[in-house]
Amino acid sequence: MFRKVLIANRGVVATRIARTLESMGIEWVAVHSKVDEDLPYVRGANEAYCLGAATPRESYLNYDAILSAIKRSQCDAVHPGYGFLSEDPNFARLVTDSGVRLIGPRPLDVETMGNKIRARDRMEGAGIPVLRASKRVPEDVENLKEYAEHVGFPMLVKAAAGGGGIGMQRVSDESKLSIAVEKTRQLSARAFGDGTVYLEQYLEEPRHIEFQMVGDGRGGVRPIYERDCSIQRRHQKVIEETPAPKIDRKACDAMGERLADVLSDWNYESLGTVEMLMGRDGSFYFLEMNTRLQVEHGITEAVTGLDLVEMQIAVAAGKDLADTCPPKIIRKGHAIELRIYAEDPVRFFPSAGKLIKFQPPKMTNVRVETPFAEGCLITPYYDPTLALVIVHGSDRLGAIKLAREALNAFSIEGVKTNIPFLHLVLSSDEFHGCRYHTTIGEQLSKKVA
Repeated sequence: MFRKVLIANRGVVATRIARTLESMGIEWVAVHSKVDEDLPYVRGANEAYCLGAATPRESYLNYDAILSAIKRSQCDAVHPGYGFLSEDPNFARLVTDSGVRLIGPRPLDVETMGNKIRARDRMEGAGIPVLRASKRVPEDVENLKEYAEHVGFPMLVKAAAGGGGIGMQRVSDESKLSIAVEKTRQLSARAFGDGTVYLEQYLEEPRHIEFQMVGDGRGGVRPIYERDCSIQRRHQKVIEETPAPKIDRKACDAMGERLADVLSDWNYESLGTVEMLMGRDGSFYFLEMNTRLQVEHGITEAVTGLDLVEMQIAVAAGKDLADTCPPKIIRKGHAIELRIYAEDPVRFFPSAGKLIKFQPPKMTNVRVETPFAEGCLITPYYDPTLALVIVHGSDRLGAIKLAREALNAFSIEGVKTNIPFLHLVLSSDEFHGCRYHTTIGEQLSKKVA
């Protein structure tokens, strides 16, 4: 097992990974920007290294600074978390070439599956259904007509790199296509250092169903059920739940097994999440694969009792899947995750400031992941997530009730939050009746004002 692990990330995920490392008796190293140096988890680390100024390019995306911290700390493994460099194949190679173990998929898998165009091609070749899409749109292309004709309107302009829906835009006619392509290209280059874009068929009112996978790199791959991530705003997930409600259970489980077989043929290693769109007729279409720990992994942990971070670390340390995953994974009850953002609840703009008051709920069957405490500064430089709230009920109604109680128990002053919007979704007929899809959050957000 590893002696010391450097967490090449910040915020909620750094706090989450640190908790498992401590429970395993492994020393852990924090890295931070200058504005994050006073966060509680940084102060609580065995070692901490400053990467540079506040902007991601100067800190959490700074190869040289992170590699220097790896060398200085003499760690034997690096956990990239999610976001930032977690799906950057160049970073993965730099870490492994330095003789340090990356806790995650092999660089080639990150390169292949972390890029949406290559991942689509590979999944389609394995017989997994995909939506119509173009190849990479060249930067110097002057006429987009040939790319658009294959896909058809309406369509999505998407970044090939990264995740989180960053830069994604719906386009309804050709007159707006070139502007959307250029805007997505710029946003993707700024966020991921890669401006590659492509066009994809727009599926009307789908649900977003994702499948949790874990592989040991030697052909052992297990599906660990699914999560429904359909509640989104601006293509950003806001509420997730498991099991996915009102779904053909046999078809869903069969898709999970089918995806596991595909990844097994590729000898996939580590955690990975295969994201699918489900049409109104129940058909599944491959969307993308996240070759990393997923933000919403906590709800899977809540219903299975597994520690997915520990499983990821064990696989990276060379253990077989049979030694890290129980022979039969049983799912109990229902879990919901709520993403609490520091943002204006009406205009949905980020809200920066000092946390004058910050008291998360302390309740049975409620887990709160947060890197903050009272007095911490919420800056405009990073993801606005204040906390992830994971509730576990005996059934869906119980989980919804507990989620609303947990939101009511929060006490936050100093910044605005999206808690009113979360309440609106949880109390809506659409959510209770499972009559939702990936654009329902956008529709409900108009009622907040």
